[in-house]
Amino acid sequence: MHVLYEESGDFKVGTVLAVTDTSLQVEAPHGKRSKVKSNAVLLRFDTPGAAELLTGAEAMAADVDTDFLWECSGQEEFGFTDLAREYVGHAPTPVEAAGILLKLQSAPMYFYRKGRGRFRAAPADTLKLALAGLEKKRQQQEKIDHWCAELEAHRLPDELRAILPELLYKPDRSKPETRALELACEHAGLAAAKLMEACGALPSTRDYHLGRFLFEHFPKGAGFPEALGQALAMPDDLPLAEVRAFSLDDATTTEIDDAFSLREQGEDEAGKVWRLGIHIAAPGLGFRPGSPLDDAARSRLSTVYFPGDKITMLPPAAIAAYSLAAGAARPALSLYVDFREEDSSILNRHTVIERVPVAANLRHQDTESLDAAFEAAQFPDGGPGDIPFAAELHRLWRFACALEAGRGKQQVGPERTEYNFYVDNDRVDIVPRRRGQPMDKLVAELMILVNSTWGKLLDDNNVAAVYRVQGGGKVRMTTGAAAHQGLGVSHYAWSSSPLRRYVDLVNQWQLLALVSGVSAPFAPNSAELLSAVSDFEATYAAYDEFQRRMENYWCLRWIGQEGVQQLAGHVLRDNLVRLDRLPMVVRVHSLPELAPGMAVELKVSGTDLLEVELKCQFLRALDEGQPA
Repeated sequence: MHVLYEESGDFKVGTVLAVTDTSLQVEAPHGKRSKVKSNAVLLRFDTPGAAELLTGAEAMAADVDTDFLWECSGQEEFGFTDLAREYVGHAPTPVEAAGILLKLQSAPMYFYRKGRGRFRAAPADTLKLALAGLEKKRQQQEKIDHWCAELEAHRLPDELRAILPELLYKPDRSKPETRALELACEHAGLAAAKLMEACGALPSTRDYHLGRFLFEHFPKGAGFPEALGQALAMPDDLPLAEVRAFSLDDATTTEIDDAFSLREQGEDEAGKVWRLGIHIAAPGLGFRPGSPLDDAARSRLSTVYFPGDKITMLPPAAIAAYSLAAGAARPALSLYVDFREEDSSILNRHTVIERVPVAANLRHQDTESLDAAFEAAQFPDGGPGDIPFAAELHRLWRFACALEAGRGKQQVGPERTEYNFYVDNDRVDIVPRRRGQPMDKLVAELMILVNSTWGKLLDDNNVAAVYRVQGGGKVRMTTGAAAHQGLGVSHYAWSSSPLRRYVDLVNQWQLLALVSGVSAPFAPNSAELLSAVSDFEATYAAYDEFQRRMENYWCLRWIGQEGVQQLAGHVLRDNLVRLDRLPMVVRVHSLPELAPGMAVELKVSGTDLLEVELKCQFLRALDEGQPA
């Protein structure tokens, strides 16, 4: 005797070797013996053989019309042998009964399982919906197969083009378009961006990287509604400062946050006294917290910088109105510092809100000759006649050197080189510039002075503020005043870039209120203040990461543009090499074990602009001074 039984959802057959009250000892056609519970047996038969039964049942099931079988089944629960009898019109043979069982099992939309060998026909309405869903899936799969074939032929279907950013940057795997792209990528052995590039769907590799950033951080676009500019106020009752201010920035700077002035204040018993003015643009006068302009700035939190372009925190109208551009008197929050010329000792500090006449916007590129002259102590009286405010810059540099010494900063080695990227018509120039030159030091020290002074002023008056603190080597933003050990100051509150950083704008609102004698808009530990700090740190880090990635991208573009085939660098650790000519670290898998700091020469073996990857091979180690 043979049996058909169910085991783990599958139908199996075997020859009975022994029988007990609750189980059977069965031998499968391939010889394996097993113990089968009696209640798992669905059919007992003598002929045909066990293996022939399944073969015949599968052939019969293939010929059974599922719709007709469903119509024969009625609405009540039934056993498969009963339906087999109804279907064939006589007592079914083992093959016929097993064939009907296999057919019922293979059509779960038509027949619901109600137990071993027992079923019930699906209601007509439910079956109709299930079949419609099945047809929809079939049609959808046809689309997926068609789109996949088009992509493999390097043609982008219109349906995929319509959601291209989503497919590239945040694919939804529940969508058929995504499944088609994944399938095509699997067949082609390419990443999604590479395949889209082959289809001509990427305008440029630069746009691909920028598009990813905009998709994540500016999903509604990087522009501003025109109405925001109309919401800007301009104060008309501010006193006019009796100064001639000047700024000092890179040539590409358009958001001019800070300017300086210097005038003689006479003499005291110890010598000549000068009054330094550090003038900070005051967009905080133009709109208030909670306004539409604030909402726009709060959502961005910082200007985004990257080679060749930027995305500003404030709309163009606000920048144009409050940037300290030459030729006009602009609203400013000014810190005035009186100091002696002889020893640079500070005598007095006070802060005012005013309009500041800006006489010039100096650029680093136009003052480079002053750096060398200051460092060589060859600065003539009055300064070079072709550089405006040269004498003022020289005096301020000497004051900045005294401020640096007063903070306890010690120069332990040469300043690292920084790089400026200038992109014009898809061509890039990467210009190295040594940090710590006189003009850099001048600006940096005066910014530290104003940020530390105003941070202490806010803390002394119990006005909430956002501080940048450092302790134990870790720098963080906080609403609690604490020292910045790296700078050597007791307080440090970013306040000098309100056109470009939201925390500076928040601190400016607090300062404006303090100086004006009114209540500050942010209370200590307010939810708005704490939220702004948390969001700013995360967003600022993301913007910084994007800037570094785009700088690496333009380094690769420069390598291709200049036809560079070899590069020199110094080993950082393991197989990491910091390049000498470019602000980039590259992993060199062929690098032998070398000591950190060892100079090496590398061969450029390839660049990947989509992955932003530079591939290099080790050529040789260099002795110090040996030409690369």
